[in-house]
Amino acid sequence: MGWFWTDATAAPSPSAPGPTAPNHAQATGDASPPPGCPMHKPSAEALSSSSCQRPSAPTTTTPPSSGCPVPHGAREAASAEQQPSILSKLNPLNYMFHSISQEPAPNQTYVLPTTRDPSSIPKGDGSGNWEYPSPQQMYNAMLRKGYTDTDIEAVPGMVDVHNLVNEGAWQEIVEWERRFSKGLWRGWEISKRGEENAPLALRRLEAQEGPEQEGPSLIRFQGRPKEMTPRAAVLQLMGRIYPSKFACDPPFDRHDWYVSRTVNGQTKEIRYVIDYYSYSPHPDAEPVFSLDVRPAITPTAAAERLVRWGGDVWWRAKGKDVGETGK
Repeated sequence: MGWFWTDATAAPSPSAPGPTAPNHAQATGDASPPPGCPMHKPSAEALSSSSCQRPSAPTTTTPPSSGCPVPHGAREAASAEQQPSILSKLNPLNYMFHSISQEPAPNQTYVLPTTRDPSSIPKGDGSGNWEYPSPQQMYNAMLRKGYTDTDIEAVPGMVDVHNLVNEGAWQEIVEWERRFSKGLWRGWEISKRGEENAPLALRRLEAQEGPEQEGPSLIRFQGRPKEMTPRAAVLQLMGRIYPSKFACDPPFDRHDWYVSRTVNGQTKEIRYVIDYYSYSPHPDAEPVFSLDVRPAITPTAAAERLVRWGGDVWWRAKGKDVGETGK
């Protein structure tokens, strides 16, 4: 889910039904993800239902810290003869391979498109927008990650679905940044009349403020499919206790997106956590994707989440304005 690469020529650039989350974005795909698609397996299984299978994707590794923990001296000669590690082959911006070929894989008989679609997501360095991989590049990347049983004819549809879902994730981040990037009080003014009225309140406020400041951009992201977020784990637990209200499959993927936010001329890095869910309203229906997008917990992010959630709860609890209910 959400593969991007940074090289604009030879390599591609990066990237539930959670019934209680107030800020889910939903999208439907034109084609159902194939059974062999590794991106639609649950992200964790510690608290998942019995029907969930262990995802076959390997855990994504993170880059090492600047201090080298390995003693040198006698090991230098031996390490010089070792093959390059997998980590050294990964792009530190997205933890994917630096270069993915557009050439057909060995013994490949089905021709895949090599066209890459641009995303609407600006790069953090200001060099344009991220680009999605072509179907051929995605297929080659999946082979390198060990997914050798992938249905090659389904890869173009997989690319379309994943691009669509990532665009939805970015729109959710943009909306959050529009609401809270200028401060908590402004965010409360937008959120205090509930989620149903927040878009109108935001447009009115932006019209009063004049020209917009520079919008957010994506610095880098990390896929963490085997690490269930605390929020997703709580939803799974609640689903076991109250299945009639909270039952849902675990997320099939989890990403951390690092976003650039401009505050009073200063650039800050904000980490967003995204849980990806999918379900079908009925057996013959197209899949529906639900995204639970929110900033990772920090003191500021916790306050933002409380303001957004609290404003919606308060608005619904008091039964809207007396003046509006009387109209």
